[in-house]
Amino acid sequence: MRWRTVDIIVTVVIAVAVGVIFWGVAAIWGVFELWTVAFPPLVGLFGGIWVLAGPLAGIIVRKPGAALIAETLAAAVEAVLGSNFGSTAIISGLLQGAGAEIVFLAFLYRKWNLPVMLLSGLGAGITLVVGEIVMYYAKWAMTFKVVYAVCGIASSIIISGLGAWLLWKAIVPTGALSAFASGRTTTTPRQHTTPNRT
Repeated sequence: MRWRTVDIIVTVVIAVAVGVIFWGVAAIWGVFELWTVAFPPLVGLFGGIWVLAGPLAGIIVRKPGAALIAETLAAAVEAVLGSNFGSTAIISGLLQGAGAEIVFLAFLYRKWNLPVMLLSGLGAGITLVVGEIVMYYAKWAMTFKVVYAVCGIASSIIISGLGAWLLWKAIVPTGALSAFASGRTTTTPRQHTTPNRT
C-alpha cells in the first residue's frame, strides 16, 4: 500500500477542489442559518457538505491516510482562501478526516462497498457534530444539541458517504481512474462468439 506519485497528486487535487467548495459554502453559510432560524439545530442537515473530501479521497485513492490528508488539506485550502470560520476550519478538517479514516482502517483498506462508505460518512459525521458542538454550539440546550447531532450525522452519511460513492461510480466509466485499483473494479462483460459452421 505504498503511496505513488499519482496517489499524492490525485489526493491533493481532490482536496483543493473540495476545499474551494468548502470556501464557497462557508461564504454563504449565513443563508443556511437563515433558512433554519425558526429551529437552529436543523442547520445540521447541511453539515454533510463539510466531510466530503475524506470519503471521496478514500474510495478513489485507497491508501492509508488518504481520507485524513484530503479532509485536512481541503479545510486548509478553505482557510487560506479566507473562510468565515478562520483557522478553526483546519481543526475541524483534521477531526472529520480522522472520523472517516478510522472506518477505512477498521476494514484494513480492503473493502470499499456502499456499506463501508456509509460508515465512513457516519464516522466523519460523528466527529463533525462533536467538534461543531464544542466550538460553536456549546451554549445550546441539550435538546438542541441532540437534534443537531442527529441531523448532522444523517447528512454526513447521505452527502459524504453515499455522495462520495455515487461520484466514484460516475467517474469510473470515464477511464479517469484507470491508474487506480478503484478504476478497475468493474468487469467487462464477456463476449460470446458464434461458432463457425462453415
